[in-house]
Amino acid sequence: MSVDQTFSVPSLGERKLRRKVGPIALMFASVGSIIGSGWLLGALSASKVAGPAALISWVIGAVVVAVLALVHAELGGAFPVAGGSARFPHYAFGSLAGLASGWFWYLGAVTVAPAEVEAALSYANNYIPGLINSSSGALTVPLGFIVAAILMIVFTLINVFGVHWLARTNLIIVAWKIAIPVLTVIVFLAVFHHFDNLTSHGFMPNGVPAIFAALSSGIIFAYLGFEQAVEFGAESTNPQRNVPLAVIGSMVIGVVIYLGLAIAFATSFDPGALSKGWSALSFSGSFGPYAAIASAAGLGVVAFVLYVDAVVSPGGTGLLYVGSSARMSFGMARSRYIPGFFEDLSAQHVPLIGLVFAMVLGFIFFLPFPTWQTLIGIITSATVLSYGLQPLSLTALRRQAPDIARPYRLPFAEVIAPAAFIIANLIIYWSGWETDWRLGVAIVLGFILLALNYLLSPADRKPSLDFKAAIWIVPYLAGLTIISFIGAKDFGGRGIIPFGWDALVVAVFSLVIYFLAVSQRLPAETAQTYITELSAEAEAEAELLD
Repeated sequence: MSVDQTFSVPSLGERKLRRKVGPIALMFASVGSIIGSGWLLGALSASKVAGPAALISWVIGAVVVAVLALVHAELGGAFPVAGGSARFPHYAFGSLAGLASGWFWYLGAVTVAPAEVEAALSYANNYIPGLINSSSGALTVPLGFIVAAILMIVFTLINVFGVHWLARTNLIIVAWKIAIPVLTVIVFLAVFHHFDNLTSHGFMPNGVPAIFAALSSGIIFAYLGFEQAVEFGAESTNPQRNVPLAVIGSMVIGVVIYLGLAIAFATSFDPGALSKGWSALSFSGSFGPYAAIASAAGLGVVAFVLYVDAVVSPGGTGLLYVGSSARMSFGMARSRYIPGFFEDLSAQHVPLIGLVFAMVLGFIFFLPFPTWQTLIGIITSATVLSYGLQPLSLTALRRQAPDIARPYRLPFAEVIAPAAFIIANLIIYWSGWETDWRLGVAIVLGFILLALNYLLSPADRKPSLDFKAAIWIVPYLAGLTIISFIGAKDFGGRGIIPFGWDALVVAVFSLVIYFLAVSQRLPAETAQTYITELSAEAEAEAELLD
């Protein structure tokens, strides 16, 4: 029996922090993130890529994200700490891995609020013309950008002054966010019966590759958010039980709603809208597909409710992500990854500098990504890149800390964990070269800034990078970038690897990195130290932010 297998980690169940978040509230934190702009625009965006076959894409997306969610469910139940997306890899592979995962997640989180703003303005353009360009769907200059910036400022101010009010009312907000999509599905399926839309131009008009390309056109983005229960797990009344239930429960709710919406959308609009094919599908006079369909059918009340929800759903999700991205920057500063001034808290116990920084980044992201469709690609890839490190952490931590309590234990983890890592890398690859090279630039810039912070910081603020245990990150990121560049033309690559073979190449590459990473994990003794120290640090952070 190895050293890893004989090592025991003390229970994390005894906490000093007073826990206040119950199981329903924790699950609703995830549901509130899952149901945002994805339901308003995701079906149209995916259908323009894959046609009726987007229904298959929604099913595939549900399965792959559910697998990743189950990995998070075990980790979140066993290690219920704030900022788990960064801390799980830190436990298993050290500071550099935790830094990388935290940065990946931060890139995805900090861009969600701008995307939600763009979605809300797409619907608001029906009442305030001139916010969105009618041909490209991009923010207009200067009106669209000014209004978008104002909304980002509002998100920030609410987090600064009204975060406790937001927390108290979140159950009501999420109940609304669930009720409106469900009402839409019921009304649309009852009123519209254009099932010929599914076959009139072919069920798969753009071929098999489009089914996978559609995953990054809004489908995976729509399902993102389940990890919020993990991020806030340290504040739960019974995290070992509540975190897994919240993760799994939120995914079930999200999948049922989104599959219903996809079917309702595809069979609701007049067949004449397909005169130029699925790729050119649009709705004159309104950027919101569901509201446009309801208006054209004389369902004015339904359309009005949908326009109201176009503010509530994206707004609620944007507010949550502005706050959670600021919490992540606060945690990264506490871990000495980034400058210490990100630790500074306002009188209201919120990371003010982190909030302002997230807001400024939102302004910046509007410039190269002026449409909802362009932003969600980078959000999907960055977030899934962070998700992808968690299966590696799960396997490593099962060897490093086999005796820690796991209220939810992922069945067949030795098979599912590597499969989840493969799935995450395939999603990134299917996002396409145009998205992946931009993500690569953002990652490189981030690491340059983090390296400068390391070099310029005093000795007592320099974290131990544990480079040996995380050396696999270099060939991982480099290899994934190269495969995307030389991959199939269907995903923006040079076509050196044809479609079909490209998935095999990604799978084999992923397995090599997976087993390399697990073999280079930290020694069990070091992992115990990090689990003890970082869990206590997470408690201290949560208490400061309380």
